[in-house]
Order: sequence, then structure tokens, then C-alpha cells
Amino acid sequence: MLKRLEDQIEAEEYRRWLAPLKFYGESVEGLSIQVPNIFFKIWISEHYSAKMKKILFELGGRDMDLRFITVPNEAHSEDTPALSPNQATFASSESKDFESIESGLNDKYTFSNFVVGSSNQLAHAASMAVANMSAAYNPLFIYGDSGLGKTHLMNAVGNHLMSQNPKLKVVYMSSEQFTNELIEALRTERMSSFRKKYRNIDALLIDDIHFIGGKERTQEEFFYTFNALYEADRQIVLSSDRMPKDIRDLEDRLRSRFEGGLFADIGPPDHETKVAILAKKAEEEKIDLPTDVAFYLASQDETNIRVLEGYLARLGAYASLTNKPINLEAAQNLLGMFIEADQKIISLDLICKVTASFYNIKVSDLKSAKKQQVVAMPRQVAMYLARQMTQMSTIEIGQRFGGRDHSTVIHAAKKIENRIESDHGFARTISELDRTIRSAATRKDFSDGP
Repeated sequence: MLKRLEDQIEAEEYRRWLAPLKFYGESVEGLSIQVPNIFFKIWISEHYSAKMKKILFELGGRDMDLRFITVPNEAHSEDTPALSPNQATFASSESKDFESIESGLNDKYTFSNFVVGSSNQLAHAASMAVANMSAAYNPLFIYGDSGLGKTHLMNAVGNHLMSQNPKLKVVYMSSEQFTNELIEALRTERMSSFRKKYRNIDALLIDDIHFIGGKERTQEEFFYTFNALYEADRQIVLSSDRMPKDIRDLEDRLRSRFEGGLFADIGPPDHETKVAILAKKAEEEKIDLPTDVAFYLASQDETNIRVLEGYLARLGAYASLTNKPINLEAAQNLLGMFIEADQKIISLDLICKVTASFYNIKVSDLKSAKKQQVVAMPRQVAMYLARQMTQMSTIEIGQRFGGRDHSTVIHAAKKIENRIESDHGFARTISELDRTIRSAATRKDFSDGP
């Protein structure tokens, strides 16, 4: 059977996917085939089982079932493709003269708290295979709409690698951060240090890679960084909201490299997966979420997980502020207001007006050059809310706040995010501002002018 398949497909495709398969057993119903890991099981089932069954019918004259099984104690046998980077290179890449770098990983995102469903099973299995050094997928390219779990999986890969070997140099960042560091390196004439940093790491995880489209200098530098890491057998994981062929203004040489690895898509979660995600998040945040409320939230016509978790956070804030339990009636009333507000366009002027009023300062102060803490902190809050609640780019937001650089906006948002995670009182303040802004957006008599 495999011999016939070998004649039908490219040699590299056969080497990667079919050569590692082993005959495991035969029964009256059909054949059992051993595969290296769960990801192989999913991939082979989806892409080759129909061809295999056809060949078996031609050879045996009858329909035969196929079972693909994994054998745990042989998951890392010699016949399993080595991880690229291979383990020897991966574990011994310490560079004594390499300056210390931050991983950028968020330790909240792990495989253990990632909810697996039919829509993300393939991406999860591929990420696990990379993190466990059990398959040669380089680069791994994860794509899907915003808010479906790409960032979670990428951080989970990095965190797992670091947990297996704390000496590994793993870097997670957005393509926007990569671009900003490149710009700073060019400005300060420190390109040598920049290249040394990114070409001597063990794993590079770049989120939202589609943002480099149209940025010629960024693409040029990333091309050489990609090549250096790939040729040194270092792992590269990329994410995007679209496939490489659909990224506008992406150089062909980069497109071909992105397409040379493995694609894994994440689709919208089904109702059951949404319920499971909400239950997991509620458990983590210690929110008492009744089952009927979880089902109600999951029934909303919303597939963005971050939006659903935002609804949950607002319900949690409501329960905390009012000291009342969450029930279905409260959820329906609160979400009715939030969903209505989400359907409206929330302007930056409205965000600034509500924020300034909350902190008892002038809107003009938020957009001024004043650096006193009494103004600087509310300004950072407004920038954070603008990123969360509008479709404006960081460049546009920076321009509206007194012509500030987009990197200032990114820094401000990150600072607020970190404080939200560590300061529950501040987190409640941000939730209250969020609620006030959305409430104001639904009031027909409200003017959000300056």
C-alpha cells in the first residue's frame, strides 16, 4: 500500500508523512497502522486515509477499515522524524557571549489550560509535537481569525520548551515588536547587536507575522534572521490571521519559506468548546459561573474567545462590586448592554472624556506633554482602552495623544496589562471604566465630542 502511495506523491512528502508509519496488526475488519504521535494520527486520517482505503480495495477486492494508533513507549523512536531543531543542537546552543534577553512569554498560557475542541485539534497537536521535540515541522505556521487561541498556543510552546530546558533561549514577540526593535537598532546604529540577539536563539515565536507585509526593511532583516535560524536547525513558529499566500505585499522569498513548513489552522469554536473555555476561565479567575449562564454566554453569536472572556470578566466585576451572585437574569441584563455597545462605534474622544472625568483631570491633559504621574498614568489607561475598544492602530492612537510614537502606545498598554494582572483593585477600576464607556455609547443623548 505504501509503495503505491510513494509512486503517487512527491518524495519529500512521502519521507515526511508516510515513511514513519509502521504496520501494527490486521483483523477481519481491516488494518492497524502505528503512527509516531497524535498529530500524525490526525494528519494522516485527514489527508491520506481515503487514498489508502482505495488502494486496499484495489489490492484486496473489499472495503477495509483503517485504524491509526500511537504507542507511547515508542513515541520518540529512531524512526520518528527528529525535531528541527534537532535535540542535540537545541539543547547545546548556549552562547557564552550572548547578551541576556527576555523571553516575552506569558506564563499564564500553557497546554494544560488550553481547551481542545474539533476546531483547534490540529493546531494543538502540531504545537504539542513541536514543544515535545517529536516532529520536524519548521516553520510551524498557525493561522486563524483573531481571538481563537493562536497566541495561547504559541506561548504554550515556548513555556513547555523552557520547562524542559530552562537554559534554552526562547523568544516570543509580535511582528510589531520585531519591527520596533529593528527601527531602534537602525536609529542607534546597533544592528550588529540586533542580529546577534535574534540569530543566536533556540526558538523564535512571532505572532501576527502578516503585519510585516509592505515593510521592506523589516522583511529583509527577517528573511536573513529566518535563514540563519533555519540553517542552524532552530525552531520557528509563526502565527497569522491568514495563510502566507494571502498576506499582502509579502516578498516571494519569505512567502516560499513560510510555505515550506507545516500549516495548522484554528477555526471558530463550537458551542460545547465555548462552554468548556468559559468554565476553565471562570475556575482560573475564581468566578462562580452557573452552568445556565455559561450556556447563555456560549450561545451568543460570538466566536472570538477574548470577547467571550471579556463578557465573563464583566460579570465577575459585577459580582465583586455588588456582592451579588451571578445568575441568568443578571447576565442577560448586563450582556444586553455590553453587546449593544459592542455593536456601536466607540470613539477615542469618548474614551478620553470618560477617563479624564474618572481621574478628575482635563481631556487636554491626556493629550498634552505633561509627564506628572497624576496625568501620565490616566493617559496610559486611555491608550490601553483605545487599543482594546477601537480599531485604531498604535500609530493612529499615538498621533491623537499629542503626536506620540507608536512604541509609546505599546509600552503604555503593556504596562497597564501587567498591572491588571498583579493588582486586583486596579483591574476592577479598568472594568468599571470599560463598563462606563460602553454604557455611555448606548445613550442616545450622550455627546462624545471634545
